[in-house]
Amino acid sequence: MHHVILGAGPAGVIAAETIRKHAPADTITLVGDEGEPPYSRMAIPYLLIGNVKEAGTYLRKSLTHYTDLRIDQVAGRATTVDTQARTVTLDNGKTLKFDKLLIATGSHPVRPPIPGMDLPGVHPCWTLEDARAIAALAQPGARVLQMGAGFIGCIIMEALAARGVELSVVEMGDRMVPRMMGPTAGGMIRDWCEKKGVKVYTGTKVEAIEAATSPAAGLRVRLSSGQTVEADLVISATGVRPAIGFLKDSGITCLQGVLTDEHLQTNVPGIYAAGDCAEAFDKVSGKTIVSAIQPNAAEQARVAALNMVGQRADLKGVTQINVLDTLGLISTSFGNWEGVPGGEHAELTDKAGGRHLSLQFKDDVMVGCNSVGWTEHVGVMRGLVEGQVKLGEWKERLMHDPTKLMDAYLASAQGQGQWAGAGDERRR
Repeated sequence: MHHVILGAGPAGVIAAETIRKHAPADTITLVGDEGEPPYSRMAIPYLLIGNVKEAGTYLRKSLTHYTDLRIDQVAGRATTVDTQARTVTLDNGKTLKFDKLLIATGSHPVRPPIPGMDLPGVHPCWTLEDARAIAALAQPGARVLQMGAGFIGCIIMEALAARGVELSVVEMGDRMVPRMMGPTAGGMIRDWCEKKGVKVYTGTKVEAIEAATSPAAGLRVRLSSGQTVEADLVISATGVRPAIGFLKDSGITCLQGVLTDEHLQTNVPGIYAAGDCAEAFDKVSGKTIVSAIQPNAAEQARVAALNMVGQRADLKGVTQINVLDTLGLISTSFGNWEGVPGGEHAELTDKAGGRHLSLQFKDDVMVGCNSVGWTEHVGVMRGLVEGQVKLGEWKERLMHDPTKLMDAYLASAQGQGQWAGAGDERRR
């Protein structure tokens, strides 16, 4: 049996290891499109900060790890998949025949259609190659402008601030982290960043990037507000999308991502998907979503791999969880943080204290929440949302006092067999 895995990120590596554990005689080919050992993109900010060296980003520390497991590594990028012939064609012209295929190609940065994106000094922050270019320019005192203040953008911003640059951030949304936070919470994060010395432009677009009059003067960035910002480095962090363009006309169903069932199998038998490129069912929202976080990638890879070797496994659900540290301010987002039609919500805000808590309900179930500066019982918030715990009378109590989350969890989840995790948190 030949298993071909497209993508050498966390999902691809975990899937390959899982297959090898359960199918010691099968052939495994891991296809990666970068000239690096498999690494974690989430480690790149720590590389920029200086907390780790490049080797610290590698997913496995032994350079012989894949050889030892008899996992064949192939360099290349998939260009087409022929589901009838059961082949994958790579950009180097090589063709791989497979019995089972896992699509774990992740995502790629969105390139905004802005004049000047090809100028020297303009970079995404997505690969180790990008990180090397950014590190060379983002020296202490350098003028850096970052486009995008979403989840990934805020993580990059943290690393840049630690390098001692003069930082400006431009976000086209009306607040920071607009896909994770409401207006109040996003505004509080912006206020916090500006107090830390970051210049933040919200509700603003970059209209053009131009070379300054002399190479030593760097770049001039024109904003939709009419302002011009000078920069030595411009970083594009305007979002990502699933890397699935090569599946066009393949017959594999794709919506936002590659559509999968509870076994992570696509509409084509024997072809699976996992990680940031996969679209799976979320029991909280009741719809299929792409949830591009590493814990999801790891679990999806494990489930897909087990099914690929004939061991039935089901994905229990997709986790919608974001925990963000923005220059020392912790914020969280779980589930349907924006609320649902016909639902209710409770909100508590202490702007002076830098704390905000918002809970969203449908009937007596908490379907989403977010918080800023509120680190108590983060595990309980997640447990209530993902466990779809029926709160009963505690729903009204939380409407009046959202801080009673632990009491509500212990009282409501205990009878539903879901309370062990809260007990562990209480002991911590």
